Amino acid sequence: MEVSSIARERDLYINEQIRAKEVMVIGPNGEQLGVKPIKDALTLASYAGFDLVLMNPGGKPPVCKIMDYNRYKYENKKKQKENMKKQREANLDMKEFKLSVTIDVHDFNTKLKNARKYLEKGHKVKVSLRFKGREIAHSNLGRDVLNRFASECEDLASVEVKPKIDGRIMAMILAPNKEK
Repeated sequence: MEVSSIARERDLYINEQIRAKEVMVIGPNGEQLGVKPIKDALTLASYAGFDLVLMNPGGKPPVCKIMDYNRYKYENKKKQKENMKKQREANLDMKEFKLSVTIDVHDFNTKLKNARKYLEKGHKVKVSLRFKGREIAHSNLGRDVLNRFASECEDLASVEVKPKIDGRIMAMILAPNKEK
């Protein structure tokens, strides 16, 4: 029962659904045609080959516009889809993959495979490497591991943030390539 009332709120009243006696009429090109009785407004809309749509029911008098209602609904739905798409792009997730300097080939390939799947979905990937003990003295080995990871993913992603050290952790961020 609530769903239908919500759907009705989103839809505008058109043609014979409008219950006001007099309405302010706006033409199909945006020109104001003045306050008219509802019958005259409906006649104008039918002569123009459009619908009379109640845009502002709270106005004194209520405001109606002569337009193609189906096209209006289609364009609104298209705008909503575009807004949702932009919102999704802004809220992309980032997954972190943790490596080590002494990572074995199989472990490296497993993490690489999982990161590639995530990049294919369009998400960003953070690759971090934690130095243990005296490994920090050989930070170039860690940089080599991260660079190898990036080169294996270069067909899907580009390096957004180059490898940099923060304390004992070296990290970089890979962003998926934009589709052409």
